[in-house]
Amino acid sequence: MSDSASQSSPVAEGSPPPFQEEFLGYWRKVPDKGLFLGLAVPWLLLFQFLGNSTLGYGASASLYEWMANIYGSDFSDESHGFLIPFVVAYLLWDKREELARVESRNWAAGLLALGGAAAMHVIGFAIQQGRVSVVALFVGLYAIMGIVWGGSLLKAAFFPYVLFVFCMPLGGLTDSITVPLRVLVTEVSVWGGANILNADVINDGSRILHRGGDYHYDVAPACSGIRSLTALLILTTIVAFVSISVWWRRLTLIAAAIPVAIAGNVLRITAVIVAGEAFGQDAGALVHDHAWILTWGLALVCMWGLFVWLTRGLEPRTGDAKGGAT
Repeated sequence: MSDSASQSSPVAEGSPPPFQEEFLGYWRKVPDKGLFLGLAVPWLLLFQFLGNSTLGYGASASLYEWMANIYGSDFSDESHGFLIPFVVAYLLWDKREELARVESRNWAAGLLALGGAAAMHVIGFAIQQGRVSVVALFVGLYAIMGIVWGGSLLKAAFFPYVLFVFCMPLGGLTDSITVPLRVLVTEVSVWGGANILNADVINDGSRILHRGGDYHYDVAPACSGIRSLTALLILTTIVAFVSISVWWRRLTLIAAAIPVAIAGNVLRITAVIVAGEAFGQDAGALVHDHAWILTWGLALVCMWGLFVWLTRGLEPRTGDAKGGAT
């Protein structure tokens, strides 16, 4: 083998440097990083060692472990909580050039926000409400960013930092969302099946019953549509902030995820009724297990169509403007 072949090929001129080299390059330019680490590390450690007073799901004082146990529970629809920090980190990295240009200055008023977050955690710890402490954790970290780098940085980093709202563990509180969703989807699907498709069905709460007893189904919590709703909200929030600069258009796209997700779930349950009416219980169950592909596809088509309409006539966003508002 020749000497030239045994040597590593040089990086092509104009190609991006390896990630590690580029990351270290930006990190060296970050002002006051010592101050940031001096505030952020103790703040994060506080929630590791004095974060959770309930000791639920295991005897641990760590708020992070409490959150992870909820995300990983077999009875939870919140596993997306594991992914959100990585999504936020990636989007912050994607905005690195814009963030690097923000004028940095210490912001003393941020100390008030940090103090408020600390008080919030004390209250949450005292009344054994971990969710209050979760809010305090993220508010406090955001306040520290403001203390070190100023309000302009907070404005520039608002998205994607706002995505941390999807890290809030709801646990049993999801019942207040899933139960109404289950009943709504059942009522609309049964009404459409009976009045439009002439199916001989009635509903009892979230149960779908054939009058002749040929089939019956229960729209369980997992079938409420909360998973597809959450996924659509996360997706539309990212797309809205990355690709749309006008606030009302952003909010329209995000808000549209709610009726689209509900409509998709209605379509799915209606398909179950049709299959049950035509072929019986097992056929409806089979459609139930696989119809999510159709409903998700239609939901994405609807959201794409709305996105195209909302961005019609707008100039494409550039990397310099990502996250900005007009």
